Amino acid sequence: MNKANELFKQKLKVVNIGLTSFKESLDKAGFEAIQVDWRPPAEGDEEAIEALSKCELIEEKLNIEKANKEALNRLLSAKTRLVGMGKAVDVVPGMKKNTILHAGPPITWDRMCGPQKGAVIGALIYEGIAKDESEAEIIASSNEIEFSPCHHHATVGPMAGIVSPSMPVYIVENETFGNKAFATINEGLGKVLRMGAYSPDVIDRLKWMEEELFPVLDRAIRYLGSIDLKNIVAQALHMGDEVHNRNRGATSLFFRIIAPAIVRTTEDSIVIERVLRFIDANDHTFLNLSMASAKASLDPARNIEGSTMVVTMSRNGTDFGIQVSGLGDEWFTTPAEVPPNALYFAGFTKEDANPDIGDSSITETAGLGGFAIGAAPAIVQFTGGSPQEAIDRTLAMYEITIGENNMYQIPYLNFRGTPTGIDIRQVVEKGILPFIDTGIAHKKPGIGQVGAGLVDAPMEVFKKALIAFSKKYS
Repeated sequence: MNKANELFKQKLKVVNIGLTSFKESLDKAGFEAIQVDWRPPAEGDEEAIEALSKCELIEEKLNIEKANKEALNRLLSAKTRLVGMGKAVDVVPGMKKNTILHAGPPITWDRMCGPQKGAVIGALIYEGIAKDESEAEIIASSNEIEFSPCHHHATVGPMAGIVSPSMPVYIVENETFGNKAFATINEGLGKVLRMGAYSPDVIDRLKWMEEELFPVLDRAIRYLGSIDLKNIVAQALHMGDEVHNRNRGATSLFFRIIAPAIVRTTEDSIVIERVLRFIDANDHTFLNLSMASAKASLDPARNIEGSTMVVTMSRNGTDFGIQVSGLGDEWFTTPAEVPPNALYFAGFTKEDANPDIGDSSITETAGLGGFAIGAAPAIVQFTGGSPQEAIDRTLAMYEITIGENNMYQIPYLNFRGTPTGIDIRQVVEKGILPFIDTGIAHKKPGIGQVGAGLVDAPMEVFKKALIAFSKKYS
């Protein structure tokens, strides 16, 4: 009894779980209180909670942990190299002359968002299939064009992600498994096709990229034999990049490798100058290469029986979708959201923004981008955040991933490997959502980029995937 009396004489210390208003009231009253960031599993969704319980039984039968270890090992053992370039119709699997690839899950013309429609219009004009916007819209809404997700063709595209037959693409090979991935050349920022713009200057730039830039780059790459992309990414993380929204270091490293080869393999000095200036002026030159590297790394981790690791996370500006290793090629989707934290260009606001769009979240899926934002604290300046916020974001991602990267490291975290391999079970159980940093396109076609921001993946897709997993393997 005496010990109890002594206890009540001590200073009161409170741990609050739940509504922060209780802690705020204690703070005002002068009491010390600690707020615990706790959420109910699966946001209280009974069906998803039941799926979590079933996973425990499935673990006894299938060994999910072993399957996830295999999926992660395949991802981490990838050796990705840029080996060449080609026209999409000549090298992309399943690409035909009437095919147009797009970012995100499957979608039809009538459901496409403004910037994706704008990019399709631009692609049809660029290909010479349509002479103007009106004719392009008629053709796009007919049965003449076959729309298909980039991901269904070992390809990735940033923002609208439009890839048409004549567009030159990088060819990235995963030497470990022999698979390839493809991505277009980055156009730069602002008023560009991938952001939904299709004015004459946008089309002219695409034509120049096809007719002059592409041959120069292809000759240089083939002269070099190949370029080690994974090594560039690893170095760039030590230079302040996360190789999604910040690629300044990676682009500089790529420039140092490719520039001498361009000079060596191209005779026209004026052409050399134009190409080198174009690469140097665009810090996002490496983005498409980091995406293709991530895609080539993740594809071998598909279709592993019993694995709950995410192998695709993508958006088309209308839907947000994921694919899971142990669930084949099935997409789990929910409406895409406008990034809540963003910095807009002068003259634009959140009212102008299109919902989240692009295949570039393949970087996060591979342990880069928002998952490696602790290596790129300057990114949080987009939203007025702090370097500590970037570190906290990366630390949170360790809670929902299967392991740590064996090559990609965060210097500030004593060179700890980036959190890698999103586990749908951990996302649903802990209520921690994958974190993505992204560009923002105007919601209307033809305008282009209006800003950049930070966004969490929607919980709904992970709950849907987990429920499907529990039904398949129960």
